[in-house]
Amino acid sequence: MSDEMPDKPAPAAKPDQSAKPEPEQPAKPEQAAVEAPQPQTPTPMPKPRTPNLALRRLWAGFKPSRGQAIVAVVLALVACVAVVQVRVNRADDGYQNARREDLIAILDGLGQNTRRLESEIADLEERKNSLSSSADKAQTAREQAEAQVRTLGILAGTLPAQGPGVRITLNDPQGKMTSSNLLDAIEELRDAGAEAIQINGAVRVVASTDFVDDAPGIGIDGQKVNSPYVIEAIGESHNLSEAANFPGGLVSEVTGPQVGGTAEVNELETVAITALHAPEEHRYARPAPSPTK
Repeated sequence: MSDEMPDKPAPAAKPDQSAKPEPEQPAKPEQAAVEAPQPQTPTPMPKPRTPNLALRRLWAGFKPSRGQAIVAVVLALVACVAVVQVRVNRADDGYQNARREDLIAILDGLGQNTRRLESEIADLEERKNSLSSSADKAQTAREQAEAQVRTLGILAGTLPAQGPGVRITLNDPQGKMTSSNLLDAIEELRDAGAEAIQINGAVRVVASTDFVDDAPGIGIDGQKVNSPYVIEAIGESHNLSEAANFPGGLVSEVTGPQVGGTAEVNELETVAITALHAPEEHRYARPAPSPTK
C-alpha cells in the first residue's frame, strides 16, 4: 500500500463577492421594438409659372404703338371739349326757367345795346372818312373835338340835354323808401341805356353820385330830396319803360309790401334834363398820355 494519499478534488473557486453583478439594463424602446413609421408632410406642389414667352407677348400687346398713342391723345382732347361744352350748356340752362316777359326784356336790352354799338361804329367810321377826305383836316378835327366835348359834357352832367325818354314818379306816403331803392332804380335805367338822368329836376345823376338815407327823404350828393321822387331819363323810351316795369324791378319793389307806395311810368318824346353837376377837381387822377403806335 502506498503511502501517498489519493488526490483530493480541488476545492471549487469561490465566487468573488466583491464584484457585484451588474443590473440588467432595460431595453430601449427603439431597440426593443421596430421603429414606427413617422407621418410625412406632403410636399407642396410648385405653382405653375407663366412661361417668359407668354409674358413678353402680353407686354407687347399692352405696349401702345405711335399711332395708338396719337389716337389716345386725340380722344382725350375730344373728351375735354365735350366736358367744357356740357358745363357751358348747364350754365345757360338758367334761361330755360325764365318767364316769357323776362326773356322779352332781356332780348330788348340786348337789341338796344347792339343798336347803340352799331351807331357808335357808324359814327367813328364817318369821322374817319371825313378826316381822310376833307381838304381842311385841321378844321374837321376841331369840329369833331367840339362834338366830342359836348357828348362828354352830357355824360359828365356839366351840360344840359334833351331827347326821348321816360318820366317815373314814385310816391312814398309811408316814408319807407331807402337810398338802396332809389339806387336800384338808377342802376336799372342805366342798364337799359339811359344817357342822362336827373331827380326832382334838381339833382343830376352821374358816375360819382352818392345816395344816403336821410329820413324822411334821401340825400343825393349832399342835397335832400323828398317824396314824390320824379326820375327823368333820356334814352330809348320803350327800353327804359320796360326796365322800370320789369317783374321784380323798380315798380314791383315800390308797390310791394316792403314800401307800399305807388309808381307811374310815362314814355315821352322829349325829356329836358336841366340840372347840372358841379365838377370837382381830382386830387389824384390825372389824364394818361395817349399810347404811341
